[in-house]
Amino acid sequence: AVPTPGGPVPAGVRRQVTAGQLRERGNALFQAGDHAAALAAYTRALSLCDAGPERAVLHRNRAACYLKLEDYAKAEADASKAIEADGRDMKALFRRSQALQKLGRLDQAVSDLQRCVSLEPKNKAFQEALRALGSSMHEKMKTMSCTDSKVEQMFQILLDPEEKDADKKQKAAQNLIVLAREEAGAEKIFQSDGVRLLTQLLDTAKADLMLAALRTLVGLCSGHRSRTMAILAELGAPRLSAVLGVEHEQVSLAACNLLHVMFDSLKEGLQKDFRGKEDAVVLDSSKDLKLLIKHLLELLALEGASAHGRDNALNLLIKVVPRKSPKETNNSMSLWVIDQGLKKILEVGSTVCGTPGSLPVTENSRMSASVLLSKLYDDLKCDAERENFHHLCEDYVRSWFEGHELAGKLRAIQTVSCLLQGPSDAGNRVLELEGIMDSVLSLCASVSEAHQLVAVEALIHAADKAKRASFITANGVSLLKEIYKHSERDSIRIRALVGLCKLGSAGGTDFSMKQFAEGSTMKLAKQCRKWLCNETIDAGTRRWAVEGLAYLTFDADVKEEFVEDKAAMQAMFHLAKSEDRSVLYAVASTLVNCTNSYDHEEPDPQMLELAKYAKQHIPEQHPKDKPDFVKRRVRKLLAAGVVSALACMVKSENPALTNSCRELISRVFLALVEEAEDRGGVVAQGGGKALIPLSLEGTEVGQTKAAQALAKITITSNPEMAFPGERIYEVVRPLVSLLHLQRSGLENFEGLMALTNLAGISERLRQKILKEKAVPMIEGYMFEEHELIRLAATECMCNMAMSKEVQELFLAEGSDRLKLMVLYSGEEDEKLRRAASGTLAMLTALHPPICKRIPQVTMHWLEILQALLLSPSVELQHRGAVVVMNMMAAEREVAEQLMASEMLEILSVLAKDKDKP
Repeated sequence: AVPTPGGPVPAGVRRQVTAGQLRERGNALFQAGDHAAALAAYTRALSLCDAGPERAVLHRNRAACYLKLEDYAKAEADASKAIEADGRDMKALFRRSQALQKLGRLDQAVSDLQRCVSLEPKNKAFQEALRALGSSMHEKMKTMSCTDSKVEQMFQILLDPEEKDADKKQKAAQNLIVLAREEAGAEKIFQSDGVRLLTQLLDTAKADLMLAALRTLVGLCSGHRSRTMAILAELGAPRLSAVLGVEHEQVSLAACNLLHVMFDSLKEGLQKDFRGKEDAVVLDSSKDLKLLIKHLLELLALEGASAHGRDNALNLLIKVVPRKSPKETNNSMSLWVIDQGLKKILEVGSTVCGTPGSLPVTENSRMSASVLLSKLYDDLKCDAERENFHHLCEDYVRSWFEGHELAGKLRAIQTVSCLLQGPSDAGNRVLELEGIMDSVLSLCASVSEAHQLVAVEALIHAADKAKRASFITANGVSLLKEIYKHSERDSIRIRALVGLCKLGSAGGTDFSMKQFAEGSTMKLAKQCRKWLCNETIDAGTRRWAVEGLAYLTFDADVKEEFVEDKAAMQAMFHLAKSEDRSVLYAVASTLVNCTNSYDHEEPDPQMLELAKYAKQHIPEQHPKDKPDFVKRRVRKLLAAGVVSALACMVKSENPALTNSCRELISRVFLALVEEAEDRGGVVAQGGGKALIPLSLEGTEVGQTKAAQALAKITITSNPEMAFPGERIYEVVRPLVSLLHLQRSGLENFEGLMALTNLAGISERLRQKILKEKAVPMIEGYMFEEHELIRLAATECMCNMAMSKEVQELFLAEGSDRLKLMVLYSGEEDEKLRRAASGTLAMLTALHPPICKRIPQVTMHWLEILQALLLSPSVELQHRGAVVVMNMMAAEREVAEQLMASEMLEILSVLAKDKDKP
């Protein structure tokens, strides 16, 4: 039997095969077009060969194989080794020139070809190749000089005040942006005095020209630290900050994008060489980072800055200042921002809209300020750092509260609200400052709507956060009821109602812990739904109706009524898609309650008995929270369009989409895909696409829930339809995360099932699974006691075995992988036998050396194969027959062992069975 080239050589043949024979075999395989097998033969020959000239020929032959296999770097390396041995080796020189040409190193390729022509001047192939290469170099030079003139031309068109052709200008701007996306084009613009010209475009104050300049600068700065530093030195942080603060929303957003790219390049940018502005290249970019952040902080409190610019500055600070993970030890940037800019952030958070001299803000600004404060506070590492944060907040609140009359008191109370929505520990501390709580309660009764709004909102935020202010619960309910009943303004009544909802939902989902009299909760919920559907009320006020429902939907009666009210559901989804992103958390909370996707542990029966005996309170489940009711509610939400609303919420780049909000959305998605028949609809409305970012970012629980939802979709849908194009490769990492040991058995099982489906699709997907280091985990689960998990792991391995790398693992020294597969093929569990024998059939067909190893791994191999052939299951018989056929064909010694057994008789009987074609 002739062994596969490059594979293990049978005993007794190893000493006879020489390097020369392997080279001849390689030549024959190359001529036959099997370049990979020829490469393996030459590689094996090299391992047996010591003679210099013979090795040079083998390197030259390998270079030819690599050229055919399009691995040009290795082709160049092998050809170079042949040339080192013999500088006049024309074949090697020619092959190296071909490889260099493909690698874009045209000047070196020309040099090799010129050497070939000088060695053999009459060779027409060499002459033709040199002529073709010369003309392609000429083209390249022409293109480069053409690019130079094009860059110049584009800037001329854009900066010419006389140029009136708008289409021409737009085309020039678009070309400039596209050119900047390519490294060569970006460098060309940079070297052609582009930054100065782009600065001129920015200074025109014309929106279209400013957008073109900003988007081109993004290309110049992306992943290039030294160029970013030079651009920052030329443009200056004040100019960039001023552009961020302009009224034009798109320009401000483009400036925000540029600054984000600059931050990334300064932090982690690839340190590429760049020549030209040596004085601007400083290795330490922390000064530049601090300079940019300083100007962003100043922009927050700048009266002339636009509301959108202020929001963009807050979003940038949220993204770039706090540490990305607790594993990073350095939190100096957060400490510096707290010292330099905490009061400026609080300026935004304490803004009372409509009062004289207030900063221009959007409906999202205060929420963004709360999120930034929360992230900065979470980034602190010790009590001393937190104490400093508290002191700065207290000083700021006092500075407004004392000596500023009523306007100052309002600013102080608004700051308390902002802190309670963000770092609530700091909010609680300032809430306890002397006079603050009294002012809140007295202002709740103010005749001014604006003042009353500020106070009622502060009371609401304090209602579920204030740890030591228990008198809110005591005094708050009666005060809020008074406002709710007697206020003539819907905006005030709706907020009072939310306060009542918060105080009234303290029992959570516990049916027996009712805070209000029978029916009150339903009345409040009905009023919330009424306000939610009333489009004459502004969106900011209607958002509070959703806040109310987020608390009231702990009650199953409220959930049932809400899902029956299609108009209310759709009004809520419409709000979720609106500009006001501060509603996201309330929408997500309401949906979690309606789908019962919060964590609920089944109480231990023994502990229940003990609790009854000790007369302790025992939580009770509402009869309408039973699975059938939940299933019906999910169907109604799906019919009302919940998936498109959730997908829209996930797309939001807003700080309001916090990690805890992402977790809630993931929980809802997992509930929506619980039933297999609903999954197609979820995917069709964009659910599959939305789940991928949720599974890669957020809290660990949120990521796991999203990954599990992806697994459920992958198991029952066609993955190529559910995740078209490149998206299917993004699904692999979340699915592999379900295999980690800390995940539940169900998550492990679903992760394995989903990966089995993906592994059966293509080699590229199998390579992605290998790259994510999933194979050792899959193997680990093949030893699992739980039979379904063990089966899923074996099925997954069966599909993974189509990869060459996995096949090699079964031949690794000291490994029991193959033994386990053979033994599983003889197990009692028919499904496990089917998966294991399927893997053996695959392995023996694709990797013949495995056939020789099977008799060595266990003495029971023959009886296991015979048992497969004699099985009542046609599928097992078929797998057994394929394994035996592959073993007969692969190795004479194994074939003799099979013939010596009763295998021939069994096969003869099976061959006559006409019912099993």
